[in-house]
Amino acid sequence: MAVSTTASGGAGRANSPTRAVVLLTGPAYVWLTIAVLLPLLAMFYFSFLTEAPIAGRVGELTLEQYREFLEHGFYTTLILRSLKLGATVAFFCFLLGFPCAYVLAKTIKGRWREALFLLVIIPFWSNALVRVFSWTMVLRGNGLLERSIDFVIPGAGSLGLMFTYPAVVIGLVHSYLPYMILTCYISLQAIDDDLIEAARSLGAKRLTILRRLILPLAMPGIVAGAVLIFVPVIGSFMEPRILGGRHGTFIGTIIEDQFTAVFNWPLGAALSFILLACVLVIFALFAPVLKRAA
Repeated sequence: MAVSTTASGGAGRANSPTRAVVLLTGPAYVWLTIAVLLPLLAMFYFSFLTEAPIAGRVGELTLEQYREFLEHGFYTTLILRSLKLGATVAFFCFLLGFPCAYVLAKTIKGRWREALFLLVIIPFWSNALVRVFSWTMVLRGNGLLERSIDFVIPGAGSLGLMFTYPAVVIGLVHSYLPYMILTCYISLQAIDDDLIEAARSLGAKRLTILRRLILPLAMPGIVAGAVLIFVPVIGSFMEPRILGGRHGTFIGTIIEDQFTAVFNWPLGAALSFILLACVLVIFALFAPVLKRAA
């Protein structure tokens, strides 16, 4: 009888953590299922229809949307161009964000760090559309940038940045740079300062410490920041449309047109899932590298 009571008590204690986990995480998973999974399944279903079943329309099952993608190389070119844009923006965010994160984590202390953190997160306080239009005031002809350069170097001429690929990159880097700074800061903050001091005491130069100690230990933050930047950038449409003009045509702008302008939801859904498949394939190919880096 005592053994039975002890066993039942142990089983109760074993089940209580499981019950607590279910109660705490259950609402989040239910919300994710309703807000993310079900809409994705609906869009996946739409991608196999001849037209969206809205306003009394009846769509028939077909593979026409995916066949159109395979028959027109235009879409493949746009996907490759979007992937290149995502890699470019992630690279420049790393070049600009990693040094800033290092200064925040290892150099500046106290109120100055808080002030710099405030500058980093300020872009999140403004609307994304406002940030993009503010860049049009800077990059346009005879804008703030050209006037500043002409003030320093009279007669420098027009830069011609507006409605170009570099303008799109500049706008996206400004939008997503905080993600790289914050993720790198977390990784750099976890590096013990004694390790860096030990490397210096053994005669290691600054570049050697950076290459063989700091970068490898900070790689999880770098990888996390790159992923957080790469995935949304390849599907972006607002920055390319406003800052790129006719040079801002990417797969994201085409998908947005299918849903808002052409009202061809099945094609837009098919292109969205093809883009998602491309991203998953890229992550699968680089999974060993990402796992080793993390």
